[in-house]
Amino acid sequence: MPKRTTDFREDLLADLADPQEAAHYLNAAFEDSTDMFLVALRDVAEARQMARVAEGAGVAREALYRMLRKSGNPTYNSLIGVLNAVGLRIVFEPTRLPGGSPRQNTSKTPAPRTEKSRSHKAGAKKPVPKERS
Repeated sequence: MPKRTTDFREDLLADLADPQEAAHYLNAAFEDSTDMFLVALRDVAEARQMARVAEGAGVAREALYRMLRKSGNPTYNSLIGVLNAVGLRIVFEPTRLPGGSPRQNTSKTPAPRTEKSRSHKAGAKKPVPKERS
């Protein structure tokens, strides 16, 4: 009997060849964690052929594999080179509206942690301001 299913990985890589799909995939991974972002970027690079992406980014193919693993730590220039090679870019958006009111998080990108949230999560007491003389 013929096999009626397709390989998930093959379908994923075929989908990631589309720049719009790749952008959505990377945004979702970035919301999850830095590790997942690097793994997702590796998937996008594989969809575009690693050797071509490495050449476009100006890095060796082996170095590209190393920097895009879960524990990778690419430099800024390498990251931008890879994004350029796959036809994508980073876009920044404010986390607060003018006037200081919080912005609705429509992209589900985690907001930067503030000092207050860091100390609260760590269970630390709020620092007491020093008196000026």
